[in-house]
Amino acid sequence: MNSENFSLSEKIVSTAYVRQGSQARRGHEHLIRQLLEQGKCPEEGWSESTVELFLSELAVMDSNNFLGNCGVGEREGRVASSLVARRHYRLIHGIGRSGDIAAIQPKAAGSSLLNKLTNSVVLDILKLSGVRSVASCFVVPMATGMSLTLCFLTLRHRRPKARYIVWPRIDQKSCFKAMITAGFEPAVVENVLEGDELRTDLEAVERKIEELGAENILCVHSTTSCFAPRVPDRLEELAAVCAKHNIPHIVNNAYGVQSSKCMHLIQQGARVGRIDAFVQSLDKNFMVPVGGAIIAGFDESFIQEISQMYPGRASASPSLDVLITLLTLGASGYKKLLSERKEIYLFLAQELKSLASAHGERLLHTPHNPISLAMSLDGLQAESDKAVTQLGSMLFTRQVSGARVIPLGKEQTISGHKFRGFMSHCEAYPCPYLNAASAVGIAREDVTLCIKRLDKCLKTLKKEGNAAKSSSPAVFITNADVTDYSLLCEGVSLCEDTRCIQMLLGCI
Repeated sequence: MNSENFSLSEKIVSTAYVRQGSQARRGHEHLIRQLLEQGKCPEEGWSESTVELFLSELAVMDSNNFLGNCGVGEREGRVASSLVARRHYRLIHGIGRSGDIAAIQPKAAGSSLLNKLTNSVVLDILKLSGVRSVASCFVVPMATGMSLTLCFLTLRHRRPKARYIVWPRIDQKSCFKAMITAGFEPAVVENVLEGDELRTDLEAVERKIEELGAENILCVHSTTSCFAPRVPDRLEELAAVCAKHNIPHIVNNAYGVQSSKCMHLIQQGARVGRIDAFVQSLDKNFMVPVGGAIIAGFDESFIQEISQMYPGRASASPSLDVLITLLTLGASGYKKLLSERKEIYLFLAQELKSLASAHGERLLHTPHNPISLAMSLDGLQAESDKAVTQLGSMLFTRQVSGARVIPLGKEQTISGHKFRGFMSHCEAYPCPYLNAASAVGIAREDVTLCIKRLDKCLKTLKKEGNAAKSSSPAVFITNADVTDYSLLCEGVSLCEDTRCIQMLLGCI
């Protein structure tokens, strides 16, 4: 209510009580005023009531919520389900206009304000996370892969003769398909093995540029966040190479915002060389539903050019989700999550190292990867050819999500391109291994329970291996114990008799 309505309320309820309510209202309004004035993430998180009041104030600014609105157009923010309307806080018009995702929507002042504020708050968080000199960013309602595609398509207008994208190999399908979808040919550069780590082969990148010709290369497409034993690309050196040859540089920073090391690499790369844009996922870094990403860069005009390439209006849901999240956490809350993630990374490394030692394995030495870890599975491979893939199935059916088991020699064809040793980021990594990651939001309990279940699975497989050597018994898994048949290794039979898998169930 405004001041006039509060004054009128004093005729109905005690003046003292109304003034107390008015003061409480001003407390909410003060927080909202600070956000509008500064455009930064508040240091302390807001209460749900403040967030809901703010969203309600924005919603009533949109034409679909006007009390006397008479809509006669084809797109009037009409929603058939009240449940859907409430889910979106009645912010129905989305963001942008038909020709520009960043443009103000005349029918939706509230949704437009939401969009501008979200981009401003997210920019503040990127600076807080380590990329101090970032100039501009915007939230796009697409996940990382399609957002990379949008960047490549924008560069096409600047480099119309270019056919190739130089890409230090990382075995993740979406970033590869992003280049194919944009109509370019990936020039894959294999990584070099240094100790246990797979690192950028800078000499091979230079050779590839000389071979293809700089004028025929759209950009270098590098990566920060990745699965160990691959580590972040040498961004500073790649940025210098790009500056030297006048080649654009796009960075896939999918879940790198949560890592100060990844963000530092981007900052340093922009300082010593060239980084045109870097793309990061909303869900991985800010714990919101899948469906959004942030495209950011150091040249405001180029980031604006990318936003103008997006055809049509866009969903406001990703912007709404991340704004609600950051207002609720506040800068201090988000920094606390980042600090906790680092602590649990050290805890996970310690626990994996102890477990590996107990089973005759080792934690691979990958100090340049700040998020992901890998444990060798040499002993398991020696027990049985199928034991490595079976471990992955066992962990999945025991509700250990996110752990990746990488066998030797897997081949995968993506859009006509064959990758040998797929998922291990090189053609022939020296050993099979298991991945685990400490990502934002992880808890110590997650690590403890994962290690416990992994330990039991490894013991079970070892016991089975010893039994197989003496009697070669069949291994059975019940239908009820399998949630995804495609994860089962070859040679594993299905059996309705649950007594056949009592030993496996002991891993739960």
